[in-house]
Amino acid sequence: MKIHEYQAKQILKSFGVPVPKGEPCSTAEQAAELGAKLLETGKPLVVKAQIHAGGRGKGGGIKLVKTAQEAVAATRQLLGSKLVTPQTGPEGRLVSRILVEQGVDIQKELYAGITFDRATITDVFMVSTEGGVEIEQVAAEDPEKIHKEYIDPLFGMSPYQARSLAYSLNLAPEVTKEAVKVFLSLYAAYRAREASLAEINPLVVTAEGAVLALDAKMNFDDNALFRQKEVAAMRDPAEEDPLEREANEFGLNYIKLNGNVGCMVNGAGLAMATMDIIKQAGGEPANFLDVGGGANVETVGNGFRIICKDPNVGAVLINIFGGIVRCDRVALGVVEALGNLQLDMPVIVRLQGTNAEQGKQIIEKAELSGFHWADTLKDAAQKAVQAASAGTPGGER
Repeated sequence: MKIHEYQAKQILKSFGVPVPKGEPCSTAEQAAELGAKLLETGKPLVVKAQIHAGGRGKGGGIKLVKTAQEAVAATRQLLGSKLVTPQTGPEGRLVSRILVEQGVDIQKELYAGITFDRATITDVFMVSTEGGVEIEQVAAEDPEKIHKEYIDPLFGMSPYQARSLAYSLNLAPEVTKEAVKVFLSLYAAYRAREASLAEINPLVVTAEGAVLALDAKMNFDDNALFRQKEVAAMRDPAEEDPLEREANEFGLNYIKLNGNVGCMVNGAGLAMATMDIIKQAGGEPANFLDVGGGANVETVGNGFRIICKDPNVGAVLINIFGGIVRCDRVALGVVEALGNLQLDMPVIVRLQGTNAEQGKQIIEKAELSGFHWADTLKDAAQKAVQAASAGTPGGER
């Protein structure tokens, strides 16, 4: 789960990470009131669009203003607009909230971030002197400028590791001490809130020698949200893909992708393998959908309906291995779903395992048009890719 910048800053501040003064606003009137209060310090303000995507500055979503009137104008310009950034795609994201924040006198821009490294089965804390630049770009162009500390989750971050990271940034002694405190606090927030990513970019050093989180990003493990009630309450459904939001309401593991072959599979491992073989067959999967080991008629029907709502889907590949879930249950779900759908695309079906033959008979008896059978996963992928190419809007049908 993702949250907004202002929400991430609220969490980090509660753990001792210094952040600029500021508050979220959803109206121009709120921005005017807050702007007047913050301008008493004599420093300019920053108005930031709050969306779940990076690159806001490049898209015009961050504006420096010097008066309350300018803050109101910037707020009115941003609220209700579609902000297009390198991470949103051409469709952009609707801005429904902004952050009005006190400006700071920046002397240096740094990077600090934590995530889980699956290769070492440890947390990895990364810092760089290249703040304000996407860490992926730094890794590709100047990997030597990224310094890492691997942290055993069982023991947590040690002060010497925070000092090692701070020393690598070549800061003044007093600033180094402040950076150490920030790094320890950032890791404490990451662990306590069970985040999958905690990132400050840029982490700035001001002219006064303070170390501040000028921006903040946090992502969280969905599986931990039942423990993290405060974090779960920060979910913004408007920022989520509508199909993913609908799938979440039904308890389905669905992720929308950019391809044209819809996938309905049981089991995460089999779903990943199915997407891989679609790629090998020259196609692109339109989604990840794991209906789960205990799928029933309702689950399968909901999943099928969500797949078919994606306008990019030109064909659907159903790949079910009957272990815990029975193939006849899947077949009943498909038949029920199609009874309420005007399906105009081919469906390739591969059923193997428990009650596979009964499942095939159920679908055959329903006399569903557009269904094609495949005995192997390779055959199913090839048929699905070919059918999707012909069935996708703009292609030959």
